[in-house]
Amino acid sequence: MSEDMYSVEQVAGRLGLHPRTVRGYIRAGRLKAVRIGKQYRIARADLDALTGRAASARPAAAPAVEVSSIVQVDGVDRAAADRLGTLVLAGANTVHDPAQPLRVQTVHDEERQRMKIVILGGAAATADVLHLLDAVLDGGNGLLAGEADDA
Repeated sequence: MSEDMYSVEQVAGRLGLHPRTVRGYIRAGRLKAVRIGKQYRIARADLDALTGRAASARPAAAPAVEVSSIVQVDGVDRAAADRLGTLVLAGANTVHDPAQPLRVQTVHDEERQRMKIVILGGAAATADVLHLLDAVLDGGNGLLAGEADDA
């Protein structure tokens, strides 16, 4: 943490100012600082905020991408919806990226025999779950109809 804290003299040297000017900024509220005993300490983030370098001082990170998908499946009874929901949740739980967890929610409308699956997460993980759904729903393997149990 000491690496991220500067003295008034260090800030003055970095900015090419006199230490009294830096203290004036602190007293006027233009520069945030913490007083420790008789000395001020300035956090790097507060110095960056004063100079306007907050955005450029950070290393450029890869842009965060989150995909929102809603899959609607018609003609699904309660038992098939339960099987499909379990399969999708199991597929989502195989993703091991703690920085971008995959979130899945399922809803079944008994009256309309319709199921909706909401998937939120990274592009690759969402694509994997969508491929899984595509294989199950369009593969003709009968998982929704319960035919796989007879095989």
